[in-house]
Amino acid sequence: MNITHVQVVSVPVADQDRAKSFYADTLGFTVIADQPMGDEGRWVQVGPKGSKTSLTLVTWFPTMPAGSLNGLVLETTDIDGDAAALAGAGVEVDGPHDEFWGRHATFRDPDGNGIVLRQAR
Repeated sequence: MNITHVQVVSVPVADQDRAKSFYADTLGFTVIADQPMGDEGRWVQVGPKGSKTSLTLVTWFPTMPAGSLNGLVLETTDIDGDAAALAGAGVEVDGPHDEFWGRHATFRDPDGNGIVLRQAR
């Protein structure tokens, strides 16, 4: 095997514009692509600046209803500041909480997908 990294994770959403706004404007992700895909689809891809891994905001997988993703973990270097910024933007944040390995807070995107914000010790 010669796998080097995870390239794209699909995040199931109901409204790609609303999701794109949340990930770009609230989380500060870069919009990598927003283009037509096929006859009626759309490829919306976002990611943290400089990251090898990005997210595609999908509406076309019948087995992945909007809001069904849980456990997406985002690493931060300032969990207190980022949790406060999320709360200030109207996002309901649980935490930060201290653990033996570091700190974490959880929140949901507008579709209900569960996200963990993590900071290592």
